Amino acid sequence: MDAIYTTEALSTGAGRDGHVATTDGRIDLDLAVPKEMGGSGNGANPEQLFAAGYSACFHSALQGQARQRKIKIDGSTVGARVSVDTNGKGGFELAVLLEVTIPGVPAEQAQALADAAHQVCPYSNATRGNIDVTITVSDD
Repeated sequence: MDAIYTTEALSTGAGRDGHVATTDGRIDLDLAVPKEMGGSGNGANPEQLFAAGYSACFHSALQGQARQRKIKIDGSTVGARVSVDTNGKGGFELAVLLEVTIPGVPAEQAQALADAAHQVCPYSNATRGNIDVTITVSDD
């Protein structure tokens, strides 16, 4: 398989209490363990970056599916909530809630678009079967 796009990032320091930067310099920020996990919370964390990436990627997939079906989804949004929990085996696991809002589109049609986007989104395909991902369609 030939890659369409490849990017690289480097984590330095102490992981969650370190620094992360992409090789092109577009992301360059300090990380901190969230207060809820015993840290200072004075920096971004991997779950925030994952939530931002997943919501943006899913939103692009949603827009692509709408274009294919010739449906206007002006003002649409996708929110991502990423949670960390223990897995009962001494490790941790993630769960994701995606909330899709498409103003002016009937709920059934919006749900069909969200379901179709979930089938083509690279993040959805990477996480399928690995973590719980719940997709809801909301009016606001």
